Amino acid sequence: MRCRRTFAGGSWTCPHCGFAPREHGPIRSFCAPGAREGFDPDAFERLAALEQGSFWFRARNRLISWATSRYFPAARSFLEVGCGTGFVLAGLRRAIPRLRLVGGELHLQGLEHAAARLPEVELLQVDARRLPFAEEFDVVGAFDVLEHIADDRGALAELHAAVRPGGGLLITVPQHPWLWSAMDEYGEHQRRYRRAELAAKVTAAGFELRRLTSFVTALLPAMAAMRLRERLRPAPLDPTAELATPALLNRALERVMDLERAAIERGHDLPVGGSLLAVAVRP
Repeated sequence: MRCRRTFAGGSWTCPHCGFAPREHGPIRSFCAPGAREGFDPDAFERLAALEQGSFWFRARNRLISWATSRYFPAARSFLEVGCGTGFVLAGLRRAIPRLRLVGGELHLQGLEHAAARLPEVELLQVDARRLPFAEEFDVVGAFDVLEHIADDRGALAELHAAVRPGGGLLITVPQHPWLWSAMDEYGEHQRRYRRAELAAKVTAAGFELRRLTSFVTALLPAMAAMRLRERLRPAPLDPTAELATPALLNRALERVMDLERAAIERGHDLPVGGSLLAVAVRP
């Protein structure tokens, strides 16, 4: 029996077994203390400092907000699994203020940043492989999360259970195994995805795929050149180098990604790129 939420006197308890989550200030915890998989919790401090100014995070937020509005215009609730510091949720709050937002994250360190950024949003410490929801949300999303999880099929099954019939799924993941690098190892990735692999796993979880497109396409030659250089001339890893770009270059790259989004909005599915976006529906 899946534990699911019900409110009684302001508390959150399971009507079947009586389970109640632990409280960490505004954050409710459904995870064992010290839960950890697929990401260095100490990296959230660095991530929070980079996100607001990074072309990649800013442009990806606009793509996610557009896809939510375009494919799920009637949605009223949105669960993000692996919400990290809350940067995507903050973008959705600005772009689609009607949405009831819930953020789930394995690491309390990330949720503490999210709570400071979004004090009005419900935040939960949860494991993507065991979510405490059954058919509750209009849309569920996981953005650059699945690649951290060894059992990504299990995580997709949990997302399927959490979304209502007729509701939607949004996923972004890194693309192309041949782009594997020390940055993937530093980020504790399990894999980079092939297009067919992601499509097969989404549909195997019970979703119907509606859209699958690459993005970060124009930057793919530069990414490939960087990976080749790393293999030919290994050097100490600087984990911030790819995101902490000079201001003028950062603005130019953000503009390039916005042009890609415009092409995607016009219905063009980009065939290659550093990342993949999948949109799917639970029948």
